[in-house]
Amino acid sequence: MLDGIVKKLLAEVADMVDIPLNGAFNIRANGESQGRNSTENIQIVPKENGSGIDIYIKPFTKDENVHIPALITEEGVHDVVYNDFHIGEGADVTIVAGCGIHNCGNAESLHEGIHSFFVGKNAKVKYVEKHVGEGDGNGKRIINPQTHIVAEENSYLEMDTVQLKGVDSTNRISSAKLAEGATVVIKEKIMTHGEQYAETSFDVELEGAGSSAKLISRSVARDRSRQLFRSKIIGNTECYGHSECDAIIMDEGVVAAEPEIVANDVDATLIHEAAIGKIAGEQLVKLMTLGLTEKEAEAQIINGFLK
Repeated sequence: MLDGIVKKLLAEVADMVDIPLNGAFNIRANGESQGRNSTENIQIVPKENGSGIDIYIKPFTKDENVHIPALITEEGVHDVVYNDFHIGEGADVTIVAGCGIHNCGNAESLHEGIHSFFVGKNAKVKYVEKHVGEGDGNGKRIINPQTHIVAEENSYLEMDTVQLKGVDSTNRISSAKLAEGATVVIKEKIMTHGEQYAETSFDVELEGAGSSAKLISRSVARDRSRQLFRSKIIGNTECYGHSECDAIIMDEGVVAAEPEIVANDVDATLIHEAAIGKIAGEQLVKLMTLGLTEKEAEAQIINGFLK
Protein backbone atom coordinates (compact mmCIF):
# COMPACT_ATOMS: atom_id res chain seq x y z
CA MET A 1 0.00 0.00 0.00
CA LEU A 2 1.22 3.48 -0.85
CA ASP A 3 1.01 6.28 1.72
CA GLY A 4 -0.55 9.68 1.06
CA ILE A 5 2.70 11.50 0.25
CA VAL A 6 3.76 8.87 -2.27
CA LYS A 7 0.32 8.92 -3.92
CA LYS A 8 0.45 12.72 -4.17
CA LEU A 9 3.89 12.65 -5.79
CA LEU A 10 2.82 9.90 -8.17
CA ALA A 11 -0.08 12.02 -9.35
CA GLU A 12 2.18 15.05 -9.85
CA VAL A 13 5.10 13.47 -11.68
CA ALA A 14 3.47 10.56 -13.52
CA ASP A 15 -0.31 11.20 -13.56
CA MET A 16 -0.81 8.00 -11.54
CA VAL A 17 -3.34 7.80 -8.68
CA ASP A 18 -2.17 4.41 -7.37
CA ILE A 19 -0.41 1.23 -8.44
CA PRO A 20 -2.18 0.28 -11.68
CA LEU A 21 -3.78 -3.12 -12.17
CA ASN A 22 -2.24 -3.58 -15.62
CA GLY A 23 0.18 -1.98 -18.04
CA ALA A 24 3.96 -1.78 -17.79
CA PHE A 25 5.33 0.16 -14.82
CA ASN A 26 8.10 0.38 -12.26
CA ILE A 27 7.62 2.51 -9.13
CA ARG A 28 10.75 3.36 -7.17
CA ALA A 29 10.64 5.06 -3.75
CA ASN A 30 13.64 5.87 -1.53
CA GLY A 31 15.86 3.62 -3.63
CA GLU A 32 13.66 0.53 -3.52
CA SER A 33 11.00 -0.95 -5.79
CA GLN A 34 7.41 -0.35 -4.70
CA GLY A 35 5.82 -2.22 -7.58
CA ARG A 36 6.66 -3.52 -11.04
CA ASN A 37 4.73 -5.07 -13.90
CA SER A 38 5.60 -6.23 -17.42
CA THR A 39 3.29 -6.91 -20.35
CA GLU A 40 3.47 -9.24 -23.32
CA ASN A 41 5.24 -6.57 -25.39
CA ILE A 42 7.12 -4.65 -22.71
CA GLN A 43 9.47 -6.44 -20.32
CA ILE A 44 10.96 -4.66 -17.29
CA VAL A 45 14.00 -6.47 -15.90
CA PRO A 46 15.82 -5.31 -12.74
CA LYS A 47 19.58 -5.03 -13.02
CA GLU A 48 21.50 -7.60 -11.01
CA ASN A 49 23.12 -5.03 -8.72
CA GLY A 50 19.78 -3.35 -7.96
CA SER A 51 20.87 -0.02 -9.45
CA GLY A 52 18.13 0.21 -12.07
CA ILE A 53 16.14 -1.58 -14.73
CA ASP A 54 16.25 -2.60 -18.39
CA ILE A 55 13.08 -1.99 -20.39
CA TYR A 56 12.72 -4.13 -23.52
CA ILE A 57 10.01 -3.07 -25.98
CA LYS A 58 9.31 -5.59 -28.71
CA PRO A 59 9.46 -4.55 -32.37
CA PHE A 60 6.25 -3.07 -33.78
CA THR A 61 4.62 -2.59 -30.36
CA LYS A 62 1.91 0.04 -30.78
CA ASP A 63 -0.08 2.33 -28.47
CA GLU A 64 1.38 1.12 -25.17
CA ASN A 65 2.68 3.15 -22.22
CA VAL A 66 5.44 2.63 -19.68
CA HIS A 67 5.47 4.46 -16.31
CA ILE A 68 8.74 4.58 -14.32
CA PRO A 69 8.45 7.26 -11.59
CA ALA A 70 11.12 7.62 -8.89
CA LEU A 71 10.18 9.18 -5.55
CA ILE A 72 11.98 10.26 -2.38
CA THR A 73 10.00 10.93 0.80
CA GLU A 74 12.80 10.95 3.38
CA GLU A 75 15.70 13.22 4.22
CA GLY A 76 19.29 12.19 3.57
CA VAL A 77 18.50 9.84 0.68
CA HIS A 78 20.99 9.76 -2.22
CA ASP A 79 19.43 7.66 -4.96
CA VAL A 80 21.28 6.89 -8.21
CA VAL A 81 19.52 4.74 -10.80
CA TYR A 82 20.48 3.54 -14.29
CA ASN A 83 17.56 2.76 -16.60
CA ASP A 84 18.15 1.48 -20.15
CA PHE A 85 15.39 1.48 -22.77
CA HIS A 86 15.67 -0.88 -25.72
CA ILE A 87 12.98 0.12 -28.24
CA GLY A 88 12.45 -2.37 -31.04
CA GLU A 89 12.12 -1.59 -34.73
CA GLY A 90 8.85 0.08 -35.72
CA ALA A 91 7.53 0.43 -32.15
CA ASP A 92 5.34 3.42 -31.22
CA VAL A 93 5.19 3.97 -27.44
CA THR A 94 4.93 6.58 -24.69
CA ILE A 95 7.29 6.52 -21.70
CA VAL A 96 6.40 8.54 -18.59
CA ALA A 97 9.18 9.06 -16.08
CA GLY A 98 9.68 11.79 -13.50
CA CYS A 99 10.99 12.35 -10.01
CA GLY A 100 9.36 13.83 -6.93
CA ILE A 101 11.18 14.67 -3.69
CA HIS A 102 9.30 15.40 -0.46
CA ASN A 103 11.85 16.52 2.14
CA CYS A 104 10.78 17.81 5.55
CA GLY A 105 14.17 17.27 7.20
CA ASN A 106 17.49 19.11 7.40
CA ALA A 107 19.68 16.77 5.32
CA GLU A 108 19.66 17.01 1.53
CA SER A 109 17.94 14.39 -0.59
CA LEU A 110 19.17 13.69 -4.11
CA HIS A 111 18.02 11.68 -7.09
CA GLU A 112 20.15 11.03 -10.16
CA GLY A 113 18.37 9.18 -12.95
CA ILE A 114 20.65 8.15 -15.81
CA HIS A 115 18.48 7.02 -18.73
CA SER A 116 19.83 5.56 -21.96
CA PHE A 117 17.59 5.11 -25.01
CA PHE A 118 18.43 2.76 -27.85
CA VAL A 119 15.78 3.55 -30.45
CA GLY A 120 15.39 1.03 -33.26
CA LYS A 121 14.78 1.70 -36.95
CA ASN A 122 11.51 3.49 -37.74
CA ALA A 123 10.53 3.50 -34.05
CA LYS A 124 8.65 6.40 -32.49
CA VAL A 125 8.95 7.38 -28.82
CA LYS A 126 7.24 10.07 -26.74
CA TYR A 127 9.16 10.56 -23.48
CA VAL A 128 7.64 12.68 -20.69
CA GLU A 129 9.64 13.65 -17.61
CA LYS A 130 8.39 15.84 -14.74
CA HIS A 131 10.37 16.97 -11.70
CA VAL A 132 8.83 18.27 -8.47
CA GLY A 133 10.25 19.22 -5.07
CA GLU A 134 8.25 19.89 -1.91
CA GLY A 135 8.39 19.74 1.89
CA ASP A 136 8.93 22.34 4.61
CA GLY A 137 12.35 21.19 5.82
CA ASN A 138 15.67 22.96 5.33
CA GLY A 139 17.21 19.99 3.53
CA LYS A 140 17.83 20.59 -0.14
CA ARG A 141 15.95 18.77 -2.90
CA ILE A 142 18.37 17.95 -5.72
CA ILE A 143 17.48 16.26 -9.02
CA ASN A 144 20.17 15.57 -11.63
CA PRO A 145 18.69 13.75 -14.65
CA GLN A 146 20.66 12.42 -17.60
CA THR A 147 19.21 11.30 -20.92
CA HIS A 148 21.42 9.68 -23.55
CA ILE A 149 19.91 8.75 -26.92
CA VAL A 150 21.16 6.56 -29.75
CA ALA A 151 18.66 6.85 -32.61
CA GLU A 152 18.81 4.42 -35.55
CA GLU A 153 17.63 5.08 -39.10
CA ASN A 154 14.37 7.01 -39.54
CA SER A 155 13.50 6.82 -35.85
CA TYR A 156 11.83 9.65 -33.90
CA LEU A 157 12.08 10.59 -30.23
CA GLU A 158 10.29 13.54 -28.64
CA MET A 159 11.17 14.44 -25.07
CA ASP A 160 9.08 16.82 -22.93
CA THR A 161 10.64 17.73 -19.60
CA VAL A 162 9.11 20.04 -16.99
CA GLN A 163 10.37 21.44 -13.69
CA LEU A 164 8.28 24.27 -12.27
CA LYS A 165 8.62 24.16 -8.49
CA GLY A 166 10.54 23.15 -5.42
CA VAL A 167 13.85 21.82 -6.79
CA ASP A 168 16.79 23.57 -5.15
CA SER A 169 19.43 22.43 -7.62
CA THR A 170 19.40 20.56 -10.91
CA ASN A 171 22.03 19.65 -13.48
CA ARG A 172 20.24 18.32 -16.56
CA ILE A 173 22.40 16.54 -19.13
CA SER A 174 21.12 15.25 -22.47
CA SER A 175 22.98 13.81 -25.45
CA ALA A 176 21.97 12.25 -28.74
CA LYS A 177 23.60 10.53 -31.72
CA LEU A 178 21.41 10.34 -34.81
CA ALA A 179 21.66 7.99 -37.76
CA GLU A 180 20.28 8.57 -41.26
CA GLY A 181 16.82 10.14 -41.27
CA ALA A 182 16.50 10.10 -37.46
CA THR A 183 14.85 12.98 -35.59
CA VAL A 184 15.09 14.15 -31.97
CA VAL A 185 12.92 16.92 -30.48
CA ILE A 186 13.71 17.98 -26.91
CA LYS A 187 11.52 20.54 -25.13
CA GLU A 188 12.10 21.76 -21.59
CA LYS A 189 10.22 24.14 -19.29
CA ILE A 190 11.88 25.38 -16.10
CA MET A 191 10.95 27.88 -13.41
CA THR A 192 13.28 28.70 -10.53
CA HIS A 193 12.79 30.92 -7.50
CA GLY A 194 14.48 31.79 -4.22
CA GLU A 195 18.15 30.75 -4.34
CA GLN A 196 17.62 27.84 -6.72
CA TYR A 197 20.03 26.88 -9.49
CA ALA A 198 19.26 25.08 -12.76
CA GLU A 199 21.76 24.02 -15.41
CA THR A 200 20.89 22.44 -18.75
CA SER A 201 23.31 20.86 -21.20
CA PHE A 202 22.37 19.48 -24.62
CA ASP A 203 24.87 17.74 -26.90
CA VAL A 204 23.68 16.41 -30.26
CA GLU A 205 25.68 14.75 -33.05
CA LEU A 206 23.95 14.57 -36.42
CA GLU A 207 25.78 11.66 -38.02
CA GLY A 208 23.40 10.41 -40.73
CA ALA A 209 22.16 12.12 -43.87
CA GLY A 210 18.75 13.70 -43.38
CA SER A 211 18.93 13.58 -39.59
CA SER A 212 17.52 16.51 -37.61
CA ALA A 213 17.35 17.86 -34.08
CA LYS A 214 15.32 20.59 -32.43
CA LEU A 215 16.15 21.80 -28.91
CA ILE A 216 13.66 24.19 -27.29
CA SER A 217 14.07 25.71 -23.81
CA ARG A 218 11.56 27.99 -22.04
CA SER A 219 12.48 29.23 -18.59
CA VAL A 220 11.65 31.78 -15.91
CA ALA A 221 14.11 32.89 -13.21
CA ARG A 222 12.58 34.66 -10.22
CA ASP A 223 13.96 36.15 -6.98
CA ARG A 224 17.73 35.46 -6.81
CA SER A 225 17.70 32.17 -8.71
CA ARG A 226 20.22 31.38 -11.44
CA GLN A 227 20.07 29.38 -14.64
CA LEU A 228 22.57 28.27 -17.27
CA PHE A 229 21.53 26.95 -20.67
CA ARG A 230 24.14 25.27 -22.83
CA SER A 231 23.62 23.54 -26.15
CA LYS A 232 25.93 22.10 -28.79
CA ILE A 233 24.84 20.72 -32.14
CA ILE A 234 27.40 19.09 -34.44
CA GLY A 235 26.45 18.46 -38.05
CA ASN A 236 28.67 15.92 -39.79
CA THR A 237 26.63 15.47 -42.97
CA GLU A 238 23.58 16.87 -44.78
CA CYS A 239 21.33 17.55 -41.78
CA TYR A 240 19.26 20.15 -39.90
CA GLY A 241 19.69 21.38 -36.34
CA HIS A 242 17.91 24.15 -34.42
CA SER A 243 18.59 25.28 -30.84
CA GLU A 244 16.29 27.83 -29.20
CA CYS A 245 16.45 29.35 -25.68
CA ASP A 246 13.84 31.87 -24.47
CA ALA A 247 14.01 33.09 -20.88
CA ILE A 248 12.23 35.61 -18.68
CA ILE A 249 14.13 37.16 -15.79
CA MET A 250 12.38 38.74 -12.82
CA ASP A 251 13.54 40.39 -9.60
CA GLU A 252 17.28 39.61 -9.29
CA GLY A 253 17.21 36.44 -11.38
CA VAL A 254 20.13 35.56 -13.67
CA VAL A 255 20.06 33.53 -16.89
CA ALA A 256 23.04 32.72 -19.11
CA ALA A 257 22.83 31.04 -22.53
CA GLU A 258 25.76 29.38 -24.31
CA PRO A 259 24.55 27.96 -27.64
CA GLU A 260 27.13 26.38 -29.95
CA ILE A 261 26.84 24.95 -33.45
CA VAL A 262 29.55 23.14 -35.43
CA ALA A 263 29.09 22.42 -39.14
CA ASN A 264 31.52 19.82 -40.48
CA ASP A 265 29.76 19.47 -43.82
CA VAL A 266 28.78 22.02 -46.47
CA ASP A 267 25.20 20.67 -46.43
CA ALA A 268 24.71 20.95 -42.68
CA THR A 269 22.09 23.58 -41.80
CA LEU A 270 22.39 24.65 -38.18
CA ILE A 271 20.63 27.49 -36.37
CA HIS A 272 20.72 28.79 -32.83
CA GLU A 273 18.59 31.44 -31.15
CA ALA A 274 18.67 32.90 -27.64
CA ALA A 275 16.46 35.61 -26.13
CA ILE A 276 16.55 36.73 -22.49
CA GLY A 277 14.59 39.63 -21.02
CA LYS A 278 11.95 40.87 -18.64
CA ILE A 279 8.20 40.83 -19.12
CA ALA A 280 7.25 43.65 -21.48
CA GLY A 281 5.54 46.55 -19.74
CA GLU A 282 2.85 46.84 -22.40
CA GLN A 283 1.83 43.22 -21.78
CA LEU A 284 1.27 43.97 -18.09
CA VAL A 285 -0.64 47.16 -18.82
CA LYS A 286 -2.90 45.44 -21.32
CA LEU A 287 -3.89 42.73 -18.87
CA MET A 288 -4.28 45.18 -15.98
CA THR A 289 -6.74 47.22 -18.04
CA LEU A 290 -8.86 44.07 -18.14
CA GLY A 291 -9.09 44.08 -14.34
CA LEU A 292 -6.10 41.96 -13.31
CA THR A 293 -3.68 43.03 -10.60
CA GLU A 294 0.00 43.28 -11.50
CA LYS A 295 0.73 39.94 -9.81
CA GLU A 296 -2.20 38.27 -11.57
CA ALA A 297 -1.05 39.70 -14.91
CA GLU A 298 2.50 38.42 -14.32
CA ALA A 299 1.18 34.95 -13.46
CA GLN A 300 -0.95 34.81 -16.59
CA ILE A 301 1.94 35.86 -18.83
CA ILE A 302 4.26 33.28 -17.25
CA ASN A 303 1.66 30.52 -17.52
CA GLY A 304 1.20 31.29 -21.21
CA PHE A 305 4.96 31.43 -21.79
CA LEU A 306 5.53 28.03 -20.15
CA LYS A 307 2.44 26.36 -21.62
